[in-house]
Amino acid sequence: MWRYDRPFTVDGKQARVEIDSCFNGLFSRLLVDGIECARDFTPATGPESVRNHRLVATLADRQLLDVKAGYINWMNTGIAARFDGKLIYESHPGRTIALPTRAAKMMAQQTAAGKPSYDLGKLKDNRYAIGVDIALGLLFFIVAKLTDLRTAALVGATAGLALVVVQRFVKVDIIGGMALFGVFMLLVSAGFAIVFSDEEIIKQRSTIVGLIGATLFLLDGALGGKRLGRGISRYIAYTDLDERRLAIAMGLTGLVMAATNWLVVKLFSTAVWLFYTTFVDIFLSIGMVLFGVQWARRKGSIAA
Repeated sequence: MWRYDRPFTVDGKQARVEIDSCFNGLFSRLLVDGIECARDFTPATGPESVRNHRLVATLADRQLLDVKAGYINWMNTGIAARFDGKLIYESHPGRTIALPTRAAKMMAQQTAAGKPSYDLGKLKDNRYAIGVDIALGLLFFIVAKLTDLRTAALVGATAGLALVVVQRFVKVDIIGGMALFGVFMLLVSAGFAIVFSDEEIIKQRSTIVGLIGATLFLLDGALGGKRLGRGISRYIAYTDLDERRLAIAMGLTGLVMAATNWLVVKLFSTAVWLFYTTFVDIFLSIGMVLFGVQWARRKGSIAA
């Protein structure tokens, strides 16, 4: 997912630590004058995932180079290098090299069956579908900026239908577990754009479509979450999700987002609404979804 490069100098030699954050874990290696001297690995989940990396090399003069590497926060990594027992380099002076407590707890947590309750492999399996979702959102924003909301809705629906056709000819999953639901919602959205020409009604599309989507999620939750709840669980790395609760949480999120969109349309200009619906409401919805996901997790997960 990302490579962190940490260069430094030791005893007149050029050294560097390369840290690769991957879906299946964290990889690191120590190079001195371009030659690999040590490497380490920790998996993405489980008790072993929370420890720091230790990269040790004996240089030509038999002096020991000892490098500690690991996360310093949720997103960044750092190193601390000691040579012959003395600290010679810190990538982030004064920062503790350790996963934040909440992150460490999440990574190390296991289900009652002894399996990791957090698995980034689920996201890897759906990375193409997630990328397509983001691309469709940007497409709607760009087209709306260059033309109008009606055209943007029609283009979004057309793109969604085209993806369904393309999916029949490609092996990778590009429309994910929410494919039919997503296309249905796009068609409903486009239908409003075709029938109504009034700009305010088009802007309330998100309110109306959101209410429809929320209702479908709540109904699915009442029936056990076997369709929409199970489909959206594919986009979440936790393995201990209650699909019924997840569907209900998504339905309640939809209700709140629909109400918020209605208020923004009524109180602000089209320019403000377009900015909100593209860049702001996603953070509001993410916050609610994160809360809903925690509520949907099954009881019985334990800290390793």
